[in-house]
Amino acid sequence: MTIATLALALHGWAQKPATGDTPKTESDDEAAFVFDESELDVNEESDVSQDVIQISSSSNMYTSNISYTFSPMWFKFRALDQRYNDTYMNGVLVNSAESGSFGFSQSIGGLNDAYNRSGDYSSPFETNTYGLAAFGGSNNYNFRASNYAAGHKITLSGANRNYRVRAIYSFGTGVSEKGWSFFGTVGYRWANQGYVKGTFYNSLSYFLTLQKMFNDRHSLSLSTWGTPTERGQQGISTDEAYWLANDYQYNPYWGYQDGKKRNSRVVNTFEPSALLTWDFKINDNLKLVTSLYGKYGMDSRSRLQYNNSLNPKPDYWKAFPSYNYDVWGLTDGSNNDLAAWQDSYDFWTAAEENRQIQWDKLYYANQQMNAVGGDAAYYMLKRHSDQFALHLGSTLNWDINPQTKFQVGVQLASNTGKHYQTVSDMMGADNLHNVNNYAIGTYAGSDPRVQYDLNNPGGAVGKGDRFGYDYNIVVQKATAWAQFTKDQGISHSFISAKIGGTQMWRDGKMRNGLFADNSYGKSGTARFLDGGFKMGTNLNFGKGHVVGFGVSYMTNAPYASGWGTGAFQAPEMNNNFVDGLKVEHMAAAELGYALTLSWMRANLTAYYMHGTRLNEWQNYYYDDVNSFTYVSMTGAEKDYYGVELGIKFKVTSAFSIDVLGSIGDAKYTKNTDVSYLLSTEGTVTKDVLYNKGMREAATPLTVAGVALNYNVRGWWFTLKGNYYDRIYLSYAPSLRYQSTLIRSGAVDNDGSLIVPEQAKGNGGFMLDGSIGHQFRIAGHPLSVNLMLTNILNNRKFVNRGWEQSRSSYTTDQTTGEKSTIRTYNFQKNPMKCYVQGFNFMLNLNYRF
Repeated sequence: MTIATLALALHGWAQKPATGDTPKTESDDEAAFVFDESELDVNEESDVSQDVIQISSSSNMYTSNISYTFSPMWFKFRALDQRYNDTYMNGVLVNSAESGSFGFSQSIGGLNDAYNRSGDYSSPFETNTYGLAAFGGSNNYNFRASNYAAGHKITLSGANRNYRVRAIYSFGTGVSEKGWSFFGTVGYRWANQGYVKGTFYNSLSYFLTLQKMFNDRHSLSLSTWGTPTERGQQGISTDEAYWLANDYQYNPYWGYQDGKKRNSRVVNTFEPSALLTWDFKINDNLKLVTSLYGKYGMDSRSRLQYNNSLNPKPDYWKAFPSYNYDVWGLTDGSNNDLAAWQDSYDFWTAAEENRQIQWDKLYYANQQMNAVGGDAAYYMLKRHSDQFALHLGSTLNWDINPQTKFQVGVQLASNTGKHYQTVSDMMGADNLHNVNNYAIGTYAGSDPRVQYDLNNPGGAVGKGDRFGYDYNIVVQKATAWAQFTKDQGISHSFISAKIGGTQMWRDGKMRNGLFADNSYGKSGTARFLDGGFKMGTNLNFGKGHVVGFGVSYMTNAPYASGWGTGAFQAPEMNNNFVDGLKVEHMAAAELGYALTLSWMRANLTAYYMHGTRLNEWQNYYYDDVNSFTYVSMTGAEKDYYGVELGIKFKVTSAFSIDVLGSIGDAKYTKNTDVSYLLSTEGTVTKDVLYNKGMREAATPLTVAGVALNYNVRGWWFTLKGNYYDRIYLSYAPSLRYQSTLIRSGAVDNDGSLIVPEQAKGNGGFMLDGSIGHQFRIAGHPLSVNLMLTNILNNRKFVNRGWEQSRSSYTTDQTTGEKSTIRTYNFQKNPMKCYVQGFNFMLNLNYRF
């Protein structure tokens, strides 16, 4: 067990006041009439926005700016994913009990007027009135109607981003003489084609909140919202594909069908949600806030599948020129075919249609299969994840005296996740059966082990029917916490602690042939006890100098499923939990310095975190064994450490300079035990994963930025220059299994194994800017803002990607030994996503 060590706390841990006490007036909102950069939806432009932590502490120059400033590169605060960031609404924790994350885009994306300026943010060692701040920080949205100003607001936006136009209308009543208040907002975002070809965007958003203040002691608030969205996704490919297409935004997910564009990866999300809050002021020093949150989230994602036919992906590796010729010079050249290379090159570059999905040809192939009574060669599936969640949070805030405060609270959550797959389009085919094609070959087609559902063996399926898997995951959590803060002399100190319990189980709806006795019905129940403590102090030496220090040690129950994590071995196939599943441990510390002068604010922080017994999970095609695999990594250890700097220089009353920067690391500190299940046989293999030294991916580990801000006579100008470096791609575990390294011959002269270096992406310099002005029309403010991103149109930045899990050699499936070296080299061709080039957003909003 690792003891938390020192680091620098970037801020003072000032106690924040409780929200929801004072009704907001029109005059309170006047300072916010100018269009705010946070309204630009920069954090919901992505397909995996769950990786981006929303954090913005007003007491800290660094954390108050990073979410917006570094968002084009998907910057993650301290390289942490969103499981380490807690989101509250009126004091109730709303992170998913199943995955640990909060889906910002799916839940409140587009509801700018509802969530802007309503958040109470806390950095990791900053106290608040609603809970312990998480390792990645916490925020609490105040969705009470009395929090919003009276009046109307109309917002119109145009952009060349993932959506092209946006319109929002908002209306608030303020608080009436009888204690009633109402606020509502409705918006729409649309693009027939977004920045990337083949994508589209269609999203409605609504938010309604009603509050009744019965007297000085009691208030009741009810809110409801949702953002039904349909969007076509952008795919990620290799540098060879981008070169052949002459486009860093090449998208392999679409093509033409009957002359019309069709995207194969369409996402549909809708999370209708409701929030009920009771504020009870027991007396002047004692307040109780209780909130009940519920949602039913629906998420479906389409995918093009194939059956005993050619892979329809236009960027399938066998379709590339380098499949025919060793462009890297790594083989003996005996398989080189320059003419075939040229033919492939000519095909790729001759027409855009050749680089896209050939929908009409796929339909024709199905017609041919119909003629012989065969199953569909090509069809569309939808992966569904429907979540029914109930969360209850209650917090008692006690101001013992002006210098001493105490909070105690409880958070309860229950989540039922319904995970299943349906046939969304037969693509003109007449027949399709619920059979595991991965297992056919290992077993005969008549073998019961190839059936996805033995309760309906050989079942024919059609559009809308469930296919492949169908199961529920149920998670229930309970947490109690307490916090004590004390001001004495120059010090402000706090100590806090929490304890919690989690239980989870799987309930299978199909009886999988490979796990006939362990896939249908309810699994056993896994139970975990977690908790921990946090403490810190800051010393105010006067004249603007503050030094702070904090340490914490927390244990966290594993999450049932989510991005890169999972408690179940292969939830699509059986009821088994991951072997060796344990509660994770995380130690953290900060030590820092803050300076506040009339002309400057500065924060400097050093931090250190060490995680042990970490649980990670992936699934992908494992080429060496010719099988789709479910991979569980247990007992992983990671270090996170670095230094953060934020400075604001006020040069004149109109001109200021912001400086932001951080340099850190996030890496595995030892090799990890791994086990993987083969979908072709249902067998589990144990191995050692040589991932020591691998880095956290999809975020720059080095960032630096300078912003010039100028405000004069209602005009404001901002010019930002940001530098990004050390951007790693997600590493492929299968390339680093001990058995894989031995099989591939990656052995040094001294007998030690040679582990492949982790692939990286390009960083560099990016220039952004904005200009805005406030006008008055009929006595009311009209704000106009133009935001420009990547002004220099540098399209060579990589903000995320992953290594391909295939090996650059063939494997003898009988002996399991390396056979021949492939002409195509997978390790030289990682999948990369490049940032958008120059893009803009023009926004107008009018208040009256």
